Amino acid sequence: MAVKTREKLIDVARQLFARNGVENTTMNDIAEASDKGRRTIYTYFKNKLEIFNAVVERESEEAVVNLREVLQLDASPKFKLEQYLRIKFKLAQEALIRQDSLASYFSIEWKRFNRIKRLTAVKENEILQTIFKDGIALGEFNELQTKRMLSLISVVFQGVNSILENIADEKDKADLENNIIEFIIYGVKIK
Repeated sequence: MAVKTREKLIDVARQLFARNGVENTTMNDIAEASDKGRRTIYTYFKNKLEIFNAVVERESEEAVVNLREVLQLDASPKFKLEQYLRIKFKLAQEALIRQDSLASYFSIEWKRFNRIKRLTAVKENEILQTIFKDGIALGEFNELQTKRMLSLISVVFQGVNSILENIADEKDKADLENNIIEFIIYGVKIK
């Protein structure tokens, strides 16, 4: 029951922050919208900043949940890397389609939106490092190249979002995805 109450408070706070902004949302607003008393809110969170931090953490976790599943696959690091990259492409395309993306939720809170993006990037990087570490240990990946590729992958996906906005043809999108994935895998594998 306590977990459900905490999760409900986070959901309500997220919606209010998105609609009104963090600064314009009070603890009373959250209490009223969640049908809970202020005392209940303070049982779970010391202050509004703590609630906001919980919202940021949840947003970043939701963004990487599918990427974490790749680590559980009983497959080679090369296959895991390919699946990771395919999920990243899928997420990039979904972000363009979804009207309720994080950017729209936090459009008036760019500093906070960027905080979610930075936290998500750290988590994505940890997942990718695990895949690379396994590939190095199994002799599939070149250690120096994986270090170089960590930075490159981040930059590539920043650009992918912009490029996808300007490509209408699904075949061209698929070609872009396949070419980038092949380039990355070829770049890290031991020849």
